[in-house]
Amino acid sequence: MSAERLLGAYAAGIFPMSEGQDDPEVFWVDPRFRGVIPLGGFHISRSLARRIRRGGYEVTANRDFGGVLAGCADRPSTWINAEIAGAYGALHEAGHCSSVEVWQDGALVGGTYGVTLGGAWFGESMFSRRADASKLALAHLVHRLRLDGFTLFDTQFLTPHLASLGAVEIPRMVYRRRLANALRLDARFRGPAKGMPPPPLTR
Repeated sequence: MSAERLLGAYAAGIFPMSEGQDDPEVFWVDPRFRGVIPLGGFHISRSLARRIRRGGYEVTANRDFGGVLAGCADRPSTWINAEIAGAYGALHEAGHCSSVEVWQDGALVGGTYGVTLGGAWFGESMFSRRADASKLALAHLVHRLRLDGFTLFDTQFLTPHLASLGAVEIPRMVYRRRLANALRLDARFRGPAKGMPPPPLTR
């Protein structure tokens, strides 16, 4: 999969997956219903708000893309095989795939990565080695996307975990209309190297 082919697929509303880490085959997915996080509707629970206020962690962007990719693939069952990992690494080098990292005591404890195209962020995967680390990454990411002019946060599928954070499911045709509008924009993900600003806290 070349970077150009991947970007063309995302622009058409499809994305690649594999049956497993050791499966060399890649197939393309076009869900009938799509998960999205409304950028104005991310839910920060009271417990997550307390965790953000307590601090003791650092959030960065694109400091360790390889580490985030490896963390996302480090699970008993994963769709990230060698070809997919290499393709997203190439997309990262081309400036179309970014990571958000959460650090504690100098260690990478969580993060997420996604593809950027126009005003759309296509969330690919996330991982957590300490409690709430992936939630912290998403909270800071959503705040950054809003500041940077993005209008679409595609989560591909809706899971109970994502639903608890405000994600919803929309039909394929609605998604494609939103995608077409987002692709007309020229947003830039500008996560700072030394730390992202804290997201606004809701009560």
